[in-house]
Amino acid sequence: MLLYLNGAFVGLLILSNILAVKLISIGNWVILPAAVIVYVFTYPITDTITEVYGKNAARKTVMAGLITQFLAVIFIYVTMKLPPAPFYENQAAFETIFSAGFRVTLASLLSFLISQNLDVTVFHRLKKRHGEKKLWIRNNASTMISQLVDTTIFIIIAFYGTMPFGALIGLILSQYSFKFVVAILDTPLVYLLVTICRRETAKQSVQGAVSV
Repeated sequence: MLLYLNGAFVGLLILSNILAVKLISIGNWVILPAAVIVYVFTYPITDTITEVYGKNAARKTVMAGLITQFLAVIFIYVTMKLPPAPFYENQAAFETIFSAGFRVTLASLLSFLISQNLDVTVFHRLKKRHGEKKLWIRNNASTMISQLVDTTIFIIIAFYGTMPFGALIGLILSQYSFKFVVAILDTPLVYLLVTICRRETAKQSVQGAVSV
């Protein structure tokens, strides 16, 4: 099951980087990059891995995600620089969709690295305190803290100096409000994933004992 969680984590990261170029509007006051809808689901995955497989396994998942994002940036850059076929008419559109500014890329990677590791650390410390109980507390607390850090770092690095400071703060608050609500709503998902992983782990233990 850990393999599937790692695959889903990396896949969601790459997908969120692709979707980041589109902005969406929720109501008349919340403007978000479409990537947020995908990216918020990476946190339940790392929380599940930390809960069932431990802190070290979760940190390896985060590092795998970081390395994959670096590789994706390199391969996308190389692909954009390759000469298009004479009949290919979408080169400009291709570059528009897949090219992000240096600041945005740096902001994305840095905020990811810091916030995801913070999420794992907070979750692990709460688990040491609560044991198997109060999963909902460590899931929500770790995600809400790390998402605030993620949102703040990303928006400041990516957009500081390009808009009024008040607008910058408003962007942070609106995006974090959305992530805050999602963090609460995804709690049942974490419980479901943890249950599935524990059953799978228990089944493998029994099979291993029988084979011995």
